[in-house]
Amino acid sequence: MSQAQRFSDDTALVIVDVQNDFCPGGNLAVPGGDEIIETINALKKKFNTVVLTKDWHPAGHQSFASSHDGKAPLELINMPYGPQVLWPDHCVQDSEGAAFHTNLALAPTDLILHKGTNAAIDSYSGFFENDGKTRPQFDDGKTLTEALREKGIKNVVFVGLAYDFCVGWHALDAIKEGFNALVAKDATRSIAIPGADGGPDTDAVMTDQLAQAGAIVTETKALENILRPA
Repeated sequence: MSQAQRFSDDTALVIVDVQNDFCPGGNLAVPGGDEIIETINALKKKFNTVVLTKDWHPAGHQSFASSHDGKAPLELINMPYGPQVLWPDHCVQDSEGAAFHTNLALAPTDLILHKGTNAAIDSYSGFFENDGKTRPQFDDGKTLTEALREKGIKNVVFVGLAYDFCVGWHALDAIKEGFNALVAKDATRSIAIPGADGGPDTDAVMTDQLAQAGAIVTETKALENILRPA
């Protein structure tokens, strides 16, 4: 596929949470998080439909360790909707940490979806919050599923931060919603929290979950062999 060609109109790119707090120097920095931006910028030129998700937490969000006395980041607690990893305060609404990384190329046609706006529920995915029921919405009230279906999207490619949490959850939810999900892993980075008692880390666990769900985990250079060009 030449530089000028794009993928077909039934394929969308979702860029997950490429925000300052997830990049080096941020409050929840993913190792090498800024290294993927050049790859993402090149890749997004190939898509007619591009969605960018943005973690957008109110101060005091219940996923923050600081909201729970005696708890530390990366501890696991039980919330009404299930297990929840506690995080450092990050991507607080209107903060510099919540802004997209300055090197990320933005276009007027990009669709931007804010998630994690409910103080009581975390939201790794733009399809569903972590309760598995509540759906984040665009400013016009549409959900991510509705916006993609309205454009006739069948295939969704996911990139961004972090592979083992928000990127992976997006892909898993996309499959539940009836889309074909692909993850370009070289355009992601992982937090890779070690497993308990020497078990697999969160990167390996997510890779296994994606394989079992039927998602395709690949590299950006292989996408043109998988997806039909326009």
